[in-house]
Amino acid sequence: MIAGRALTPGLATGRLVVAAAVRRGDAVLIAARSHPPELAGRWEFPGGSVESGEAPEQALVRECREELGLAVMPVARLQPEVPLAGGRALRLYACLAVGPAPVAHEHQGLRWVDAAQLDRIEWVPADVVLVPGVRRWLTSL
Repeated sequence: MIAGRALTPGLATGRLVVAAAVRRGDAVLIAARSHPPELAGRWEFPGGSVESGEAPEQALVRECREELGLAVMPVARLQPEVPLAGGRALRLYACLAVGPAPVAHEHQGLRWVDAAQLDRIEWVPADVVLVPGVRRWLTSL
């Protein structure tokens, strides 16, 4: 919980995708996709699908550990869910890194970017709508 707001439950299994805005100072971590081919090289906030029996926050912790070797602590949702194709939804969480530096296990590369750089990134289409929430978070503290 942060600022009196509790973290919230997810949709049905396989219907919710979670993304982590992992902050370090005044920058946020972004990852370059490796696949599918039409998205390779475009940038996203790391994350993935919520699996059966997982809370969304647990999925974030697992995905960041698997994809980045990074321990994170989700602290708040940053904006409303974004609808995705196939009846799925994308949920963005503010996260704090609590472990060693990330490593690109499943991505082409990783970058730390500040609020001013967010508009110059070639995002995957689903993450474009997440940028305003991340910018507000980066500039509000």
